[in-house]
Amino acid sequence: MLGFLQAAPLYLLSFILVVGLLVTIHELGHFLVAKWLGTAIDRFSIGFGRPLASRRDRSGVEWRIGWLPLGGYVRFAGDENASSIPDEDELETLRRTITAREGPQALRRYFHFKPIWQRTLIVIAGPAANFLLAIVLFAGLLMAFGHEVIPARVGLVQPNSAAAAAGFRKGDLILAADGRAIEDFDALKQLVAFRAGVPMDFLVSRGDRRIRLVATPRSEIVDDPVAGPQHEGMLGIGAGASLSEIKHVRYGPIPAVGEATARTWRMVTTTVYYVGRMLSGQVPADGLRGPLGLASATGKVAALGAEGAPSLGAMLVGVSVNLIQMAAIISVSLGIGNLLPLPVLDGGALLFYAYEAVARRPLAAKVQAAGYRVGLALVLGLMLFATWNDLQRQHVLTFLGGFFS
Repeated sequence: MLGFLQAAPLYLLSFILVVGLLVTIHELGHFLVAKWLGTAIDRFSIGFGRPLASRRDRSGVEWRIGWLPLGGYVRFAGDENASSIPDEDELETLRRTITAREGPQALRRYFHFKPIWQRTLIVIAGPAANFLLAIVLFAGLLMAFGHEVIPARVGLVQPNSAAAAAGFRKGDLILAADGRAIEDFDALKQLVAFRAGVPMDFLVSRGDRRIRLVATPRSEIVDDPVAGPQHEGMLGIGAGASLSEIKHVRYGPIPAVGEATARTWRMVTTTVYYVGRMLSGQVPADGLRGPLGLASATGKVAALGAEGAPSLGAMLVGVSVNLIQMAAIISVSLGIGNLLPLPVLDGGALLFYAYEAVARRPLAAKVQAAGYRVGLALVLGLMLFATWNDLQRQHVLTFLGGFFS
């Protein structure tokens, strides 16, 4: 706990830089597509609450930075409804007001009178921007530094482990797992980490033969240098690739984008799979992180980048590279999270638009309001639970309890 407090300035700065970038890109996705479709916009805000700084441009958009850096929003002209989806009565009132003030031709500039396909594009653009940012960041790192590929050759098999029970042997080369080609040992670890208790089918090269083995990773508590103690699926094997087998792959622009896209897609599918298992109670939810946990993780990543740097320039490069990679990973999670079908998120708006497309009218105001309250309660409850995880992970409760013991 004391270590966390001492490193708080680094953690806070890293958190603000990373989250600020991700939120800005997310909201720019909404903003740029809305502008492209000729939508009237009142405000673009990074952060919530009272503005620390603001200005209004020639088109009438207020650009604002709020004091609470935990999100952002784009406010469209005429957007008074909490769920941003007026019902029929509200739409008719808004229609009369705009027509009387600006004429009937002005309606097409207002978000709520756009065709459903245009509103859908504007809403999807936020999460899509986060996925695109992840691809750009991963591709930039691949072009700058390449990627070291360590084949998934087994160097050791721990006794009484899942791998030992499945029949793995030292020297085996793992070619595929659950139908996915495995070219890198780290990729294998990431795949296995989320599949504790799930039987996995492995294709293994052993000598001049190819054999299939079925292993069920076991849940173990792993002390990650960034994430801290957490449950992960483990096979119980160690890497054993020889120096001649390890390759350093360099990427040009097109291959880098291709690999970055594949990496982002793997993260999306893995995250969705893990969330599904978590919601069904198959794995513990101690991996969820709130703002405190994200601040701690970004700070530790920055500290690891600076560790052992021989000069200030090298330290800045190390910190920047680590934070860029961290930003790419969190950006994928942010994109997925915003697509959850909860009314306070982008996914909830898409759910309402789907109803409107089928019923040919917006959802009733009472139903929208109830859905908004339920969605807000669920999101706040999730954040409180994640913050509780963060406090336990940082031993804050134990630290505070020491004052009263």
